[in-house]
Amino acid sequence: MSIRRLPEHLINRIAAGEVVERPASALKELVENAIDAGATRVSVTLGDGGLSSVEVADDGCGMTPAEMALALERHATSKLPDDAIEAVETLGFRGEALPSIASVARLIIESRVKGADGWRRVVDNGMVAAEGPAALPPGTRVRMEALFDRVPARRKFLRSARSEYAACVDVVKRLAMARPEIGFTLEHDGRRVLSVPPGESEPQRVAALTDRELAGNSVVLDHARGEVRLEGVAGLPTFNRGVADHQYLFVNGRPVRDRLLVGAVRAAYQEMLARDRHPVVALFITLPGSEVDVNVHPAKTEVRFREPAQIRGLIVGGLRAALDAAGHRSVQRPAADALAAWQSEPMAPIAAALPLPVEQRQYGVWDSRPSFSHAPAAPAPQGRAEVAVSAPPAAVEHPLGIARGQVAATYIVAEAEDGLVLVDQHAAHERLVLERMRRAMADGGVASQALLLPEVVELDETGCDRLETRLEELTAMGLELDRFGPRAMLVRAVPAMLGRTDVRGLVTELADELAAYDEALSLREKLDAVAGTMACHGSVRAGRILSVAEMNALLREMEVTPHSGQCNHGRPTWVKLGHGDIEKLFGRK
Repeated sequence: MSIRRLPEHLINRIAAGEVVERPASALKELVENAIDAGATRVSVTLGDGGLSSVEVADDGCGMTPAEMALALERHATSKLPDDAIEAVETLGFRGEALPSIASVARLIIESRVKGADGWRRVVDNGMVAAEGPAALPPGTRVRMEALFDRVPARRKFLRSARSEYAACVDVVKRLAMARPEIGFTLEHDGRRVLSVPPGESEPQRVAALTDRELAGNSVVLDHARGEVRLEGVAGLPTFNRGVADHQYLFVNGRPVRDRLLVGAVRAAYQEMLARDRHPVVALFITLPGSEVDVNVHPAKTEVRFREPAQIRGLIVGGLRAALDAAGHRSVQRPAADALAAWQSEPMAPIAAALPLPVEQRQYGVWDSRPSFSHAPAAPAPQGRAEVAVSAPPAAVEHPLGIARGQVAATYIVAEAEDGLVLVDQHAAHERLVLERMRRAMADGGVASQALLLPEVVELDETGCDRLETRLEELTAMGLELDRFGPRAMLVRAVPAMLGRTDVRGLVTELADELAAYDEALSLREKLDAVAGTMACHGSVRAGRILSVAEMNALLREMEVTPHSGQCNHGRPTWVKLGHGDIEKLFGRK
């Protein structure tokens, strides 16, 4: 087959295939143009999820008729003042968006420069259909209709209106999040679905576009290394989602989807979240343009860093420092269905001859054994009581309150100044043990406790191989192992802080963990995960009866331990019922 030059209309359609995949990708290009035009307000209107129409209006600088004609030519742009593409600071710069969209849809552009008359130009699948004067305020309005109607091979690959609408909303959210100084509105089929005013702070804009509760369940980041700065909002580990679509990443104000950044976020939340849960974050990275290449993808959704290890370290270190500073904070929002389970039962009438029980309340727990002058018809519930040897401390002195009892040998009940605190003793102690191990590792190593009789743990050969390659690191963590034949490991000592533990289960889980690790994880991150597995085996189990002193000691340590608001798997370790919530349960509000 001989070589031939492609016709102009086919060149445009090929370019459109790189830039315009669906309504959302066209919408992204149009909104980016509005932002680069200096707009302070951007209005987006969708029809049928973007399948029938997409309209973007702004109050930016506008275009003259001559500029409008030039903007519809390929590789014409106002966003590169010179040839230094590596120093680009605008969102768009390739000069392909408008002609690419116009080659596969009906495109109507109206624009007006301040102090001049407006102009309108209509391009239908690559051909100029009409142009003339237009009445509109200063700025630009672009409307795309009938995307891919004349390209059925592309049209059939579009998804349902609901799916395309969701993709469009995600695009607008990410761009609105990147520019909190700009106001955005989004309407779909005549219904306003999003509206954020201009001039918001980054945390305000992120919370408005994700979850209003994020503001009270997050930490603010402001971390710098050299010329690189990391800012943003990170949800507490217990404020998580089942999918990763609530992670928003920006580089120099540009929304990106970058594997390096996503991996760094995952590493920062390592051992604080279960594997099927994902954090809510919005991270803004600012660095010199010479340190990042934004011209590696036609849709400009990916970037390449000159020093990727530095960026990854900045994200991991910044997130962990901010989460460390959060201390024992946890998401405090009791599930609605859990609260709904509380109900008022009708009280049975009490016989006049039957005197009321006398409550004997003592520090620590309530003694629920009633004192009657007449024997009750059925045995009364038996409660445990401990005599107070000193006056109970005031709940106001401690954020997590004072232990008042234990429920189901699993949950600690504490009274705080502002409500009732329930603590999962196993989850809480699991986190405390992990943080102790981390401190011990930082101080030179974890003390080990030799077993009276070394224990042989049988594994498959590959599992033994994985453990054998990590013997030195495991020894530093207090776990002393030796290879014992091709399919077994000999356990000589375990971390002293774990106390009595299931040695066989611990070694088996560690072998599985090492098999599941991403090779990209650093050694430190792998050791953190190993420590998390050890901590789970060494923590106080549900079902263990604790004394009042033990319960209060656990609460006090939680208050001064980083990340104690969630266990190593991301579940909350404590929840609080405020006085207002309790009053609602009893109909007082």
